[in-house]
Amino acid sequence: MITTVIFDWGDTVMRDFPDNSGPMYTWDHVDWIPGAKELLQKLFGRFRLVIATNAGESDTADMIKALDRLDATRFFTAYFSSKDLGVSKPDPEFFFSICKRLNTSPAQCVFIGNSYEKDIVGAAKAGMMTVLLDEQNHYPAAPLACFCVTNLLNLNTLLFDAKH
Repeated sequence: MITTVIFDWGDTVMRDFPDNSGPMYTWDHVDWIPGAKELLQKLFGRFRLVIATNAGESDTADMIKALDRLDATRFFTAYFSSKDLGVSKPDPEFFFSICKRLNTSPAQCVFIGNSYEKDIVGAAKAGMMTVLLDEQNHYPAAPLACFCVTNLLNLNTLLFDAKH
């Protein structure tokens, strides 16, 4: 049974604007990925929602500051960054480390991310259910992704079915 939904951060929950530099919380403009806020509203209270990132310029505290700008922290119960974990995606240890800190097993988790190589491969090798957010159809073949979606709103039914 799925109890925990772990989201990648940049380009999965919040838009990563490539022309900006520095930590996201310092950017002039931040925005949601289409469907992210609506999905979080539907999942909140039904699953434990977690966010985990490899963000190069942000640690966990910086990520929380950026999420605060969209009032998104209210949805999440835990936050993890590779800077603070000391290991990066796609290393399965990144995902195992999160599960250990959450006192859960990978089989009870779904990882949602936008990078097949970094998010899906590592999470699948760790034993998690995986969902690839592929807004632009960059990944015609994604064999380790349990599901591929172009919009997060497409996940609502899938996640509720997986919970049982």
